[in-house]
Amino acid sequence: MNASEIRKAYLDFFAARGHVVIPSASLLPENDPTTLFTGSGMQPMVPYLLGETHPEGTRIADSQKCFRSGDIEEVGDNRHTTFFEMLGNWSLGDYFKKEQVGWMFEFLTRELLIDPKRLYVTVFRGNDAIGIPKDEETVGYWQEAYSSVGIDAKAVDFSERDGMANGRIFYYEEKKNWWSRSGTPDKMPVGEPGGPDTEMFWDYGIERGLHETSSFAKLPCHVNCDCGRFVEIGNNVFMQYVKTDAGFVELPKRNVDFGGGLERLAMAVNDDPDIFRISLFDGARASIEKVTGKTYGMNASETYAFRVALDHLRAATFLIADGVVPSNKDQGYFVRRLVRRAIRFAHKLGADDAFCGSVVAAYVETYRGAYPELGAKMAFIADEIVKEEAKFKTSLEKGLKEFEKIFASSSVVSGIDAFNLYQSYGFPWELTEELAREKGQIVDRDVFQGEFKKHQDLSRAGSEQKFTGGLADHSAEVVRLHTATHMLHQALRTVLGDHVFQRGSNITAERARFDFSHGDKMTPEQITQVEDIVNENIRRALPVHFEILELDEAKRRGAIGVFEDKYASLGGKIKVYFIGDPSTGSGQAMDAGYYSREVCGGPHVENTKELGAFRITKEEAVAAGIRRIKATLTV
Repeated sequence: MNASEIRKAYLDFFAARGHVVIPSASLLPENDPTTLFTGSGMQPMVPYLLGETHPEGTRIADSQKCFRSGDIEEVGDNRHTTFFEMLGNWSLGDYFKKEQVGWMFEFLTRELLIDPKRLYVTVFRGNDAIGIPKDEETVGYWQEAYSSVGIDAKAVDFSERDGMANGRIFYYEEKKNWWSRSGTPDKMPVGEPGGPDTEMFWDYGIERGLHETSSFAKLPCHVNCDCGRFVEIGNNVFMQYVKTDAGFVELPKRNVDFGGGLERLAMAVNDDPDIFRISLFDGARASIEKVTGKTYGMNASETYAFRVALDHLRAATFLIADGVVPSNKDQGYFVRRLVRRAIRFAHKLGADDAFCGSVVAAYVETYRGAYPELGAKMAFIADEIVKEEAKFKTSLEKGLKEFEKIFASSSVVSGIDAFNLYQSYGFPWELTEELAREKGQIVDRDVFQGEFKKHQDLSRAGSEQKFTGGLADHSAEVVRLHTATHMLHQALRTVLGDHVFQRGSNITAERARFDFSHGDKMTPEQITQVEDIVNENIRRALPVHFEILELDEAKRRGAIGVFEDKYASLGGKIKVYFIGDPSTGSGQAMDAGYYSREVCGGPHVENTKELGAFRITKEEAVAAGIRRIKATLTV
């Protein structure tokens, strides 16, 4: 099976078992204050895992687009990519461990025809100090599944000294087999849910010698070894507990969250440890080979360059399709960096002429069946990437001139100079180093890397953090501010006009940050008017509730939200939060007495009287046509 067939087989498999298949969310998180990108399959599902009602019910499946900017520097080996698809299925208070383990074993061994003798799993070892036992229940289900194909699956406590120890199932500590948003149990705050997980690994085989030729050769190999012999192909999270002042207790509704990398599953089906040989890269790889005259896999340095170009242009294609264009800030910074790194490494292969357009076309052709929006936006995607390609060539020319100026003035090119060339002109470190060497100099790489790390840390500060799912947490303070942003949104539309729409938010326990579409700076009078409208509706003690509606019905009833991109392909149901009481209609209220109606996953307070006093602390510009408000609530 190729990767596209695997994706379809997975979604069909779970649809046949009562799951509603939903489309992928955008790579740009909706109402997520903590990350620039959707970096995992469960990220858009967190509100529902924490108790919110999903509009499509209790069994959900999808293939979620993901992008992890922190992996850019890792790309070039045989298994790292920045963009990937995460296959997922969720039980929201429905089935639990027995069904999930049985279904995963069936899907892998009967649908994908993966050899069960080369499939290994890990489970949670337990922690007596916090009263959470060994997950022997899950082990029992795995052993039952293996037994069905004649395999006696021995379960052992992992020890680095013993390595595999003839085991099939391995108990690991919470650093490996426990999931919560905060990490291990000791780091979880009171009120945070979490639970054990069980991961699945494919064995590429001892005969390949991957362990013996790695830097880990002196230690025994095991499934979590980084030598490359084993690769994780999926993780089943059993959200089973919540932390209280008295310790951990069972959740009344237990959830299942499965995530499995589509690309890694395709690698296992191929039985090839090189992710860039799966079918999703075939067209793009052939395109680069045609342009450069080089063949993938012929030597190490060229293979590295192929991988960077292949990964980065795929990621850029999907990011641009979701609305991110190359720029010098926020998400656009990463798209620019991806495209320029791809061009630089492709040039190492001999791609002197423009080549990005043909690679983009190859990716669109590969993915358009699963993601038809790529086909619809192909001209836009190609245009943005080709423009960036032309700009980078200009930047390289400017960088070369600047390099000559620096050298002419001091006869020395420092590590800081090298970083400034990189930051200002996109001038690659390798090129600076090469030019300096031609002039008999060595640039201090440690200084350059130190400056680069400072820059990287600043860039990541607003990028990929631990929390996911729309809010910093689900504490009372954050939930109150979340409801207040809905009221702010409507007040802004009342004062400024219906052109106002939310363009992002960042909600912590201390304050709300709300971005919205509006071209002009708000006057002090407008700010006061908005505050007054919100506070008046807080004082009115308006009830808050949600309804699950069909898309057309939600539009007809006046709900606001970004419908087309996210829901047009869904054709299903969405969750709309209403603030107000239709039986108490007033002049300020919306039609039928509702003050606000907005598409949202939640959570929210039950009545606006819980909010306290609303105050706008700052109003400022963010970008052309985008303003930002910071606001607080006081009891």
